Amino acid sequence: MVVSVAPVAAALAFFVARREIAPQWAALALAIGLVAGGLAVVACDRWIARRAERLEAMADALGRRQLPSHLVSGRGDAIARAEARLLAAADAMVDALGALEAEREEFEAILRGMSEAVVVTGARGEVVMINGAARRVFGLAAETDYRGRDFIELCRDPRLQNFVGRVTDSALGEALTGEIQIQSPAARHLEVSAAPVRQAGGGAAARVMVFHDISRLKAFETARSDFIANLTHELRTPLSAIRGYAETLMDGVDDPEVQRRFLTIIERQSRRLARLIDDLVSLSDLERGLSPLKLESFAPRRLLEESAELMREQARQRGVALEVRSAPELPAVSGDADRLHQVILNLLDNAVKYTPRGGSVTLEARAAAANGGARPAGIELAVTDTGEGIPPADIPRLTERFYRVDRARSRELGGTGLGLAIVKHIVQLHHGSLKIESRLREGTTVTVWLPAAP
Repeated sequence: MVVSVAPVAAALAFFVARREIAPQWAALALAIGLVAGGLAVVACDRWIARRAERLEAMADALGRRQLPSHLVSGRGDAIARAEARLLAAADAMVDALGALEAEREEFEAILRGMSEAVVVTGARGEVVMINGAARRVFGLAAETDYRGRDFIELCRDPRLQNFVGRVTDSALGEALTGEIQIQSPAARHLEVSAAPVRQAGGGAAARVMVFHDISRLKAFETARSDFIANLTHELRTPLSAIRGYAETLMDGVDDPEVQRRFLTIIERQSRRLARLIDDLVSLSDLERGLSPLKLESFAPRRLLEESAELMREQARQRGVALEVRSAPELPAVSGDADRLHQVILNLLDNAVKYTPRGGSVTLEARAAAANGGARPAGIELAVTDTGEGIPPADIPRLTERFYRVDRARSRELGGTGLGLAIVKHIVQLHHGSLKIESRLREGTTVTVWLPAAP
């Protein structure tokens, strides 16, 4: 304002010096100009302040990712129109940010719901995002923020570190896949795939690594291979004996006593082979659900007495005392009587076979009270023997197919190695449980718990 008034003041001074204008009129004109200029400056300053406040309010709203709380009319001066365009752009930006936020939340929800472990790393290998499955696989704390840390620091297994190093050093656009067996924090087989995420300029901004836990699949494959190997061995033993003695008889044996002994061996091995096939078929049907239960309510005392009656002769021949104990008041059981009969016979057969002469086997039935909400009321069927017992390390594997503590003795006694596996599946079909307790040189107790009939 001072700069704009200076020329006018100089002109008035010139005219006053020439006595063309009276000094008082020049002073009045200069005062009026100063007052009018001051008012104009104040008005302009207030106008600029209001516009600045509106722009600051708009910036604050955008910082909070909200729409500005005021509207600007597009009509008026150029600045008002510019504000209107800026407000429209801000509205579009807020909408875009909201859409991006929704997409990010949806993406994180998908990652959280995935069963595969997913880790997103930056171009230098730092962690950008990690889902819950990855935290479980690598044993990471659920509440710890691992963003910005090198992924190699999260798992110290050398095989995984080698794979991550190859991923980080790989050429742009190259996707890597492979299988890794890690031992830390737990033994797992992982199927890994790593793919780059490209930026608009063409560089690799990040890499997405997906870890699929195939430990159960590998365990199933191992179990299948072991089963085939065991089955082949179990079938080869009786078949070899049958074939060998049959070939000897075909070549000619003059001694009738030797012929009878060879035929007895062939007959015994063929019966063993038949039992093995019957057990395999029964176990396969149970596992595949092809043996539906014929449920009926019956007294467990009858089941015990019938099973013990069938085993008494075998126990007498081996010099083993067989005793049956039953509580006076037992709840009824709802189940398949034939299948449960098979369970008791298998347990008694094992107990009698592995109890030395002069020992005893006890079959007992007792009521089992409800265990809070964990287990309802039921009955316990326990088979106890006074045999040599089972080493503690072997007890968890007794229900595996073809698993034997003493293979030579088991084959000598005619066992197929499938009895306890069949027992386990039948008990599970009845919603029961199986427990094996043993002490070396003291004996073994196998307890089957079954729920009582409604």
